[in-house]
Amino acid sequence: MHGKSVIAGVSILSILAGATSAQTGRPGRRGGPVTTIQQGETCPAGTTEVRPRSCMAPDLPAPSILDYRPRSTLVTAVHLVRRAKYPAIDFHGHPEGLLDSSEGLATLGAALDSLNVRLMVAADNLSSARLQRALAAIRASPRMKDRVRVLAGIDFRNVGPGWAEKAVAQLQSDLAAGAVGVGEISKSFGLTIKKADGSRLRLDDPELDPVWDACARLGVPVFIHTADPEQFFEPIDYANERWLELALFPGRRYPPDRYPRFEELMTERDNLFRKHPKTTFVAAHLGWQANDLGRLGKLLTEMPNVYTEVGAVLYDIGRQPRAAHDFFVRFQDRILFGKDSFQPEEYPFYWRVFETRDEYFDYYRGYHAFWKLYGIDLPDSVLKKVYYENALRITRGLPK
Repeated sequence: MHGKSVIAGVSILSILAGATSAQTGRPGRRGGPVTTIQQGETCPAGTTEVRPRSCMAPDLPAPSILDYRPRSTLVTAVHLVRRAKYPAIDFHGHPEGLLDSSEGLATLGAALDSLNVRLMVAADNLSSARLQRALAAIRASPRMKDRVRVLAGIDFRNVGPGWAEKAVAQLQSDLAAGAVGVGEISKSFGLTIKKADGSRLRLDDPELDPVWDACARLGVPVFIHTADPEQFFEPIDYANERWLELALFPGRRYPPDRYPRFEELMTERDNLFRKHPKTTFVAAHLGWQANDLGRLGKLLTEMPNVYTEVGAVLYDIGRQPRAAHDFFVRFQDRILFGKDSFQPEEYPFYWRVFETRDEYFDYYRGYHAFWKLYGIDLPDSVLKKVYYENALRITRGLPK
């Protein structure tokens, strides 16, 4: 009986589609000509569906994606959260030169105080003399000496014979100088960095194994940024939800004739995580899988050595409030707070998404997301873990 109903329904749709097609090109009741499409087709460019399978163009000039900024008439509760409810550790800090002087550190400290960010972990891939200068400036600041910690960088260029021994020795030196972990390993690792023989350095290259084994032996986390949003690897057409960002920033486009594919990089990354179960990895930006939390959850379930961090993907968290809430509760021991770009005025958007039930509010960068955000209303116990407890647990060098 159910099968007959489906067939009948399809037949009725076909009849209706046929009847409507006779109206193709005729004026709409209140607008321009109507173009009829078949079931499953999309409207022609410059038109939109106004009734099932009936497309019409506006009779006014259409604004560009840049100029269409409708004012919402929705009236809902607003809870602006200027300061985090609990002291936060920003595990993904890029303080943009503020570590080099007492004046810069004072500016950084004032901003962190205003936000209730207790500690910033600078993830600027520093090593050797640059790392030592930053650490010296931090230690010389009575106010900031316990407010900033630094991750050590690794130079992945020209991997070949003898490279691993030198890299491990430099890492040990940087950790002895005061670094508390490794990172942020940049997206160029996997995308563009070449080995000594000219081939692309794969993330799971076995010549790198001694470095990851050293991180496990030394007990330090590895903070790694792999790839970029999947849409950056896709055709730049009007079906790509990151079209505006890609149009504004050509350097974020990864055409297939010049770069590995997104799935290839994800496979290599996961192979790396899987091969080194004793090494603690933190996948930056929710692994660029915040748009597919089921997939990210599968990764975290299968690999207990992997953690993740929320920097620069708030637009995906806030557009799926129920799924995101459940994901954060389920993986509350594996998620770290991080912001990425240091813009103090943007942190409160994170607090609002994490701490409130607010509905339908703007994200801070329109070119990232043309949609609205919703609060996911995390329990206090989860907020504490995300804001600071998880970072303290996996990073021994952080002040308690």
